[in-house]
Amino acid sequence: MSDTVVSAETSRRPAEHGIPFMEAFRVWLRVAALSFGGPAGQIAVMHRIVVDEKKWVGENRFLHALNYCMLLPGPEAQQLAVYLGWLMHRTAGGLMAGILFILPGFLSILALSYIYVLYGDVSVVKGLLFGLKAAVLAIVLQAVFRIGGRALKSPAMVLIAAVAFLAIFAFQVPFPLIILAAGILGYLRAKTGHGWFAIAGGHKAAAGKILSDADSALGESMPAHARPNLKWSLRVSVVLLLLWLAPVALLYVTLGPENVFTQIGVFFSKMAVVTFGGAYAVLAYVAQEAVQSYQWLRPGEMLDGLGMAETTPGPLIMVLQFVGFLGAYRDAGGLDPLQAATFGAILATWVTFVPCFLWIFLGAPFIERLRSNVAISGGMAAITAAVVGVILNLAVWFGLHVLFSEVNRVQAGPLSMEVPVLSSVDWVSLVLTLLAVIAIFRLKMSVMTVMLGAAVFGMGWTLAGTG
Repeated sequence: MSDTVVSAETSRRPAEHGIPFMEAFRVWLRVAALSFGGPAGQIAVMHRIVVDEKKWVGENRFLHALNYCMLLPGPEAQQLAVYLGWLMHRTAGGLMAGILFILPGFLSILALSYIYVLYGDVSVVKGLLFGLKAAVLAIVLQAVFRIGGRALKSPAMVLIAAVAFLAIFAFQVPFPLIILAAGILGYLRAKTGHGWFAIAGGHKAAAGKILSDADSALGESMPAHARPNLKWSLRVSVVLLLLWLAPVALLYVTLGPENVFTQIGVFFSKMAVVTFGGAYAVLAYVAQEAVQSYQWLRPGEMLDGLGMAETTPGPLIMVLQFVGFLGAYRDAGGLDPLQAATFGAILATWVTFVPCFLWIFLGAPFIERLRSNVAISGGMAAITAAVVGVILNLAVWFGLHVLFSEVNRVQAGPLSMEVPVLSSVDWVSLVLTLLAVIAIFRLKMSVMTVMLGAAVFGMGWTLAGTG
């Protein structure tokens, strides 16, 4: 079969690894339904299902793919899903995994956006999801434990993770600089023959047995469709570029640059290429522009949208959908406001996520080929260590905002970090989080069971009138 063609018939047949496309569809749908808690929680769920449970890909291949995705603009967890879906079932698999990853979140936030503009707030829905945050925090902690325990295989890698955490948490060092510095250090050390950042070998017993690439369903060798093919890369790049930019150009020509839909398409297309380091790295800028420059949102509404994104499945960057929804709702022109808002949400989502498929389909074949390059692998392994520090930062940030109602920022020279107001601790969230941690770490309960139990508790607590 040609590397450039994926027929519908082929996508329904088992690939070389024997896993049917429809089985993959069900698994990626499950991953999507459980993808709460931002990138740390989403990566944890993906790792648990794809590596530990299904054994589709090995640990090192998973981390290699994650490292590449962390270097890209946009939501790394969604791009990781595209990458792994493509590895397993070619182009159709990547499209399927990536679309499914964002679909539950898109539909959830769209429904919450309707409630928001029609009834003024979503406090009832937030109350029903109260317990879910505690379960997600436990899942995020498990991600740090699992990925950190398996990736930090030497004192040097532990040091890089610690430095990366302190740099981003306490000194607000830009995420791309942290990753770039780690990659260069790992590359140079591996190039000179030092084994500080070797990917293979040893693991911490507490992290569990590592699945080697050779023992995974995909195996250790490179699949035929994963080999670099310039013709395929150019073809898929042109198609995705047209899907991304042609609608924006059409809006610009037909409606003019001042139309709200043109502004949404252009603005979020720009955001798609600068959102390094995840949603939090760019949300402050988006909020400022949306409130002050475009007047799509009122002050404080960005936090409402972020609350929706944090308590629904999918990437946190889905909050941009809420911005597009409100912007079009308040400047509908001759359209019905809800119809305009729906189109605004779809447009913002489209120009945010179509580029994600472009980055993966264009670069992944070449990244896969580099897995055997010792120097490149050393650089990627060092990036893995830095990523552990970044995930720990996400876990701490999420924990602060789940367990405490008030958080202050402390600044002293270059130091700038958030610290909780201890008297504002939410004791119910703290207890529920501890129970979720015990359920996951000690009782080995499934993520779905823990999340459902926490959600039911949160619902009961709210209905009882004491939340």
